[in-house]
Amino acid sequence: MTASDRSPLLYVVVCAAGVATGVGTLITAAQERGWEVGVIATPLAVNGFFDTEAVRAQTGRPLRSAWRRPGEPRPFPAPDALVVAPATFNTVNKWAAGMADTLALGTLCEVAGLGVPMAVLPCVADALAAHPAYRESVARLRGMSVRFADPYDGHAGEDGGRPEFGWERALDLLEDRP
Repeated sequence: MTASDRSPLLYVVVCAAGVATGVGTLITAAQERGWEVGVIATPLAVNGFFDTEAVRAQTGRPLRSAWRRPGEPRPFPAPDALVVAPATFNTVNKWAAGMADTLALGTLCEVAGLGVPMAVLPCVADALAAHPAYRESVARLRGMSVRFADPYDGHAGEDGGRPEFGWERALDLLEDRP
């Protein structure tokens, strides 16, 4: 199968944040918009932050969180776009610094050089979003054409309920290209 014979492929990078339990919402929305989806997760994220078996079933692809061994084939073709959701303070800062100490970060660093659209839904507390390193990292990634939604801090509202994470915003950011 050639790239022109398949639907576009969206890589979804999932980080270890409580809202990761809802990643199936993003996958469903992407599939409804005609994307195939491949999920790559940070090592901590696969440790109970979301249902990995449900994601495998939903995407029909293996879930990746570790490097492949030498000689093993690439399990996914190159992406047509990439979303990081939820994106943590740690991942944003390491990505901007060019750190590639996990498969997820290595993928982010590599895909940044492919020129494909990239969108980020940060899940970062207000205090961390105000940190100078984070602000500089976001500015650096934006300089690389990465599109960011406003950070989600998950604070309960006056009614005690938490706001929605806004998974589909990532797909909207991919479409908002000039």
